[in-house]
Formats: sequence, C-alpha cells, structure tokens
Amino acid sequence: MAFWWPLLVLGIAFAVCRFLLMLIPPNVPSIEVDAYDVLEDGSQTKENSYIYIPRKGKMAQTDKVQCYEPATMMYLGYFPALTPDEVKEHVAQARKAQKIWAQSSFKQRRQFLRILLKYIIEHQELICEISSRDTGKTMVDASLGEIMTTCEKITWLLAEGEKWLKPEYRSSGRSMLHKRAKVEFYPLGVIGAIVSWNYPFHNVFNPMLAAVFSGNAAVIKVSEHASWSGCFYFRIIQAALAAVGAPDNLVHILTGFAETGQALVSSVDKIIFVGSPGVGKMIMQKASETLIPVTLELGGKDAFIVCEDVDVPHVVQVATRGALQSSGQNCAGAERFYVHKDIYSTFVAQIVKLVKSISVGPPLAGRYDMGAICMQEHAEKLQNLMNDALEKGAEIVCRGSFGNLGEDAVDQFFPPTVLVNVDHSMKLMQEEAFGPIIPIMKFSSDEEAVKLANDSKYGLGCAVFSGNQKRAIEIASQLHCGVAAINDFASTYMCQSLPFGGVKHSGFGRFAGVEGLRACCLVKSVVEDKWWPYIKTKIPKPIQYPVAENGFEFQESLVEALYGLNVWDRLRALVDVLKILLEQNSASRTL
Repeated sequence: MAFWWPLLVLGIAFAVCRFLLMLIPPNVPSIEVDAYDVLEDGSQTKENSYIYIPRKGKMAQTDKVQCYEPATMMYLGYFPALTPDEVKEHVAQARKAQKIWAQSSFKQRRQFLRILLKYIIEHQELICEISSRDTGKTMVDASLGEIMTTCEKITWLLAEGEKWLKPEYRSSGRSMLHKRAKVEFYPLGVIGAIVSWNYPFHNVFNPMLAAVFSGNAAVIKVSEHASWSGCFYFRIIQAALAAVGAPDNLVHILTGFAETGQALVSSVDKIIFVGSPGVGKMIMQKASETLIPVTLELGGKDAFIVCEDVDVPHVVQVATRGALQSSGQNCAGAERFYVHKDIYSTFVAQIVKLVKSISVGPPLAGRYDMGAICMQEHAEKLQNLMNDALEKGAEIVCRGSFGNLGEDAVDQFFPPTVLVNVDHSMKLMQEEAFGPIIPIMKFSSDEEAVKLANDSKYGLGCAVFSGNQKRAIEIASQLHCGVAAINDFASTYMCQSLPFGGVKHSGFGRFAGVEGLRACCLVKSVVEDKWWPYIKTKIPKPIQYPVAENGFEFQESLVEALYGLNVWDRLRALVDVLKILLEQNSASRTL
C-alpha cells in the first residue's frame, strides 16, 4: 500500500491539472469574412434580382457558370468557366505555395483548424442558409450534413491528425534484427478534388482539411450546380489561412465544366473525385496519362434491412430520414428497403403515416420538412424511374404534400413517395435515384436479405436493424460494401476516425480517417541501422564477389536458420552457417 499510495496521489493530481487546463479557453483569433453580397438583404435585392429560366436539356457549357436558387429560381450571379491554361496557372501557384507550407509546424496547422472551427460554430446560420439557397435543402439538413460532419472532421484532426502523420515504426523481421524499420509520411504536393453539389460546404472542406493538414496545397473544382456557395466558402478558408501566416494561393477554388475538371486532373499530384460512375471512369482514364493516384467516391444504392424483432416506430423515423434527407441529396443514401415479411404491413403503414405529414416547399420560406431538388430536370428522371416501376407492378401507397407553391414551380420539387410491390427487375431498385423515394420489398430469411442487398452494381454502404445486435452484425458482415451501420443509418461517417468509400461501381480508395489522411501523403519506407556505428551491415564473405563455391550452400543454411519451422532444424542450420563463415575466413587468411 505504501508503494501505490504516492502513485495514486500523482495520478489524481495529474487528472485534476488536465481538467483545469481544459477550462482555460485556447487563444483562437476571430476572422472577418465579407458576406454582404451573399445575404438576401445584400446585393440580391428586388431591384437587381430576377427569376432565372435555365435552358432545357443538358446544361450548356459556355464561358460562364450561371447560378440560381433551385427553390425560387432567383438568379444569384455567375462565375467564369476556367480554361485549361487558367487551371494550370492556378495549380502552378498552389505548387509554389505548397513548398513553403510543407515546412509548417503542426502547431500552425492546428491553429488554422481552430480558427475555422470557431468561425463555423459562430456562423452556423450563415453557412447553412447559403447551402440552402444554392442546393434547395432545409436548414436542419444543412446543419446535419454540412456543419456537424465538418466540425467532427476538424476535431478529429486536432486530436489525432499529428499522431497519424508522424513516423510509424514497424517490426524489422528476422533477417533485419539489427535494423530499425519505419514508415514516413510526406506531402504529395498539390491535391486536386472535383466535388459534387449535394453538400457544397462539407464537400469543399473535406478534401481541403486533409490536404492542408498533411502539408499539401489543395485545388478544388466545385460543381457547376453549387458554384455560388463554394466560392463564398472559399473566403472562409482564405481568411483562416491568412490568420496563421500561410502562404498565399495555398488553396484554390475552380469553377467551370468538364473541360475545367479534365485540366485539373492533368495538372495535380492526386485527384479526389465525388460524383457519378460514368464521370469517374473518365477521371481514371485522364489520370492514367500522368499516373497519379485516384480516389473515387461514386454512386450508392444502399440497402436498409429491417428484421422482424425491431422497434418499428424508431426504425421508421431513421429510415425516413435516411431516404429523404435534403430531398434525396444524401451521402450514402438509403435507396433500397428490405423489411421482414412478419412486420412488413406494420412498417409500411407507419412509414405512410409519417410521410403524409411531411411537407415540401422553399426551405427558407416557411417550416418545410424538405426543400427543392438541386439539379435541373432531375424530377423528370425520378418520375421515369417510378413510371418504369409502376409499369412492372409496383404501387404508390403514399406521397407527401407540397407547400404553398406556384404552378410554375413543380419541376423544382418532388414529393416524398413510398412504393410497395417492388422487385429487382425495376430500374428503381438498380439505378441510383438520388431522390426522395422509398421502395419497400419483403424478405423471408436473413439469407434472402443478404442476397437481395448484394444484388447491386453499387457497394457504398448499408444499414441493418435487429433487436439482436449479433444478428445484425452477422448480416452486415456478409454485405459487399465499404461502410456499415448497425441499428443506425450513416453513423459511420460521423465517426471521422473511420475511412469512407465503397466497392464496385461505388468507387475505390478512401477519404476520412487515418486511411484518408495518409492517402494525401507520399508513403516512404525507411530502414536504418539500429546501433550505428557499432553494428553495420556487411555482406557475408561466401556471397561477396567473386561468389565462393559454397555460396549457395551458405544461402540455403541461412534461410533455414532464419525461417525454419522447427527450432532444432534452425539451430542445426545456424551451426552450418557458422562453419561456412569460419571456413571462408580461414581460407582468406591463408591467401
């Protein structure tokens, strides 16, 4: 007791000191970001704003990216569609800045993150409102998908980022016992990212944070459907970098169309792409010309499996949120629902009741549960998927209600819709919908649920619900996908220590977590002498040039001495090795 008592006192004192230090707020400066021209009472007044009517069909690739609010069609302005030469100039500037930033300390990088975090927390409403105006999502959906995920990533990097970028020591093996083996992580240079429109704030910050914290520059092409918000969010990054004395031009935001993205792929040291499988294949083809690493986060068609032993009201709430968040603008969205036949009717009845209560309308014009669809004419695609399902026997059992919309606003909104009697012959169960549709299918056994869930060309995520957690884990373990949530939906992405990505047509490579952070690095294996200069590597005489007659005999014995399965065989081989060495030394002295 006399021995442990001082240690206990020291431990308690240490814990108290740590707690008291936590009460001292860190010295984090505030930054000012000009937001006058993006506020509704700023430049977008009744006098200089108007309703924008985009052309039908594929967006014309002109020299300007036109921006408008999907929910109101109010014109927001335009940004230049950058040419390949302009893209190369941006990358060249970033490359020059990165050489300076690569020498920055982790202390300086953490301060950059803290400044960002402080601004985000203090300006949540502004960030969410801009995301809402540019993509049509509600403020709550913007908070969940934009603010919380980004704050979680920042806090994870603050807590663990440096640890995972420091040299990592590995075992040196039997033949290199006298060596020290380690892995070192160096910045790649300029990280390029081409990101989608569904989460304009987080999709910009996600690759930027990993790239900048690991010592890289970042050049990010934002979607032509979310350029207005992306360019404002860039101001936040610029202000935070300036506050820590980072070099100018370390981070760039590019606007444009396909030509802009192709030029970016050709110019950077790594490309991260978030988008469709079709474009992902083109990115890979372009990246093959310069043989740069590629991370692809492509489409998803996540399975949502509900066993018969669940709390149905709870799962119905989770399922509806997973399917309908941001009018289907979700990441790893639930698009296929498989419900056990014993609770199928109850589940459908309760989800119908809930969906009927959901209202759709301009998210900033009232209390609506869902907002507008971001992409032009996407409602037509959703309706075509539903028509195909209806022709093949599906049945609509419920649709949500529209709010106070004008007759000419129908194309921008799509009500939440529940379908039953669906099967895998329907395009709705095979193609990514990216919309607020809930198709529900029965299953009779766990084996059938696994078979149905794996019957997809996508493999991003899944969610499995059961009152028996071991059963849910067992089902999830058999699903061919990159992320799995047990008795929850999309919780894996809120654990930013975990990698995120899929398989099959959902892409490959990972962002987030240790894997995503290190994917921004040149991973270098290093071996050095452990006891230098006292013990050095020397080539044994039997295999020095010119190789001795018994050189191969020496190698045979050495291999068995190091790797033999039987300890006595290894000892015998070791004796043979020593004999050969002694004979060789004796012959050398004679000569």
